[in-house]
Amino acid sequence: MSETETKTTLTPEGALRGESPLVFIATFKPVGDLDRFQPAGFPEVGHVIYKAPRGNGTVEHVCIVDSAASMANHLEAVCMRGPHDYELVEELEGMPYLRCVTGEPENGKLPPEKRELVVTSLTEGHRIASTYFLEGQTIDPNGQLEMKKKEAKEKEKELQHEPKQFQDVLVNDFGIILPGSTKAHPPAEKWWNVFKTIFRYDPNALVHGVLFPQWQIKIPRVLTAHLEAFGAARVDRSGVKFDRLGTTTSGQPIFAVDDATAREIRATFIIDLALVQSFGRDKASSVLGLTHKQKEFLVALALWKIKRLLEKPFRFRSACHLRCESLRQRDMNVEIRVDIKQAIKDADFPDPRVTDVYWPREKLYRAEEQASPEEGERAEADSEETEGE
Repeated sequence: MSETETKTTLTPEGALRGESPLVFIATFKPVGDLDRFQPAGFPEVGHVIYKAPRGNGTVEHVCIVDSAASMANHLEAVCMRGPHDYELVEELEGMPYLRCVTGEPENGKLPPEKRELVVTSLTEGHRIASTYFLEGQTIDPNGQLEMKKKEAKEKEKELQHEPKQFQDVLVNDFGIILPGSTKAHPPAEKWWNVFKTIFRYDPNALVHGVLFPQWQIKIPRVLTAHLEAFGAARVDRSGVKFDRLGTTTSGQPIFAVDDATAREIRATFIIDLALVQSFGRDKASSVLGLTHKQKEFLVALALWKIKRLLEKPFRFRSACHLRCESLRQRDMNVEIRVDIKQAIKDADFPDPRVTDVYWPREKLYRAEEQASPEEGERAEADSEETEGE
């Protein structure tokens, strides 16, 4: 950056006071100054290159390197210690999230030391709305697997063996059971409960969007990102698999590989500040929905994710290892400053911060012909839409 070039510093508090939406543009280069990189794509389809009209009557070839859903997956990945380590990074400790666990209960109890982690709401495409959590059995603070309360004596035998599921907790906290009905649907005044409850259990879901189709609850993304390559061209090449021991039936298959080259690789980050503001407001002496500090945390988390993704070279997939060259807002370079630990503290999350829900092993790990809950939901996490919107 030259000495005369304008630079601005952005904080969560400053961003929340600003105009909506907040838009950043980051430019990338392949690590090692390579020409080629690998965009998202599918077998037999490859990656997408489309013709974008330009003002002078010409068109430019643009390649979709990562969709909004794929970028959300990448932005969630930076929250964890590693691709196979599902604990939050140190900076995010204290931020609530959900865990699906299994194990061998004893006398109806599953203490923390005997819980085996399966997935978290930061690894599942539907986040808090995933079946892994909604249909999981709740665990009380003493490690007791909870059962539904007995409603009537004649139903005692039926109910005493019916597990209490996390979706029962959500429906109750949302307060969305319609009067005189068993259906759940949020009247207008209950949306404040919906925002508060999701924020309490999984604030990350509000940043990236969440859908509960069974309850007619859909919250769009606060943070939307796209990764595209401009002036793109397709590079068709091939690979071969050698079966040196001759122990498989595949032989020596030849397969196609799609790479791309481009004049510029660019990520666009859009933060919908107006949507964040809609999650809460002051009314007389009370607050409806989220407080100002809680809304500020959502912006802080979005900015922290962007900063974390860009500050070091990031491997979007095997052959797509990119480093950020610049981050700009309009015609200015941007420096993001976020004290995420303080933001977590100010958000005033109640304990416990981590919510565990239990699935028996026999239901998670069944025979091949029986799929486990939402199996394959995130199988194309590097490529295309894997979320519930």
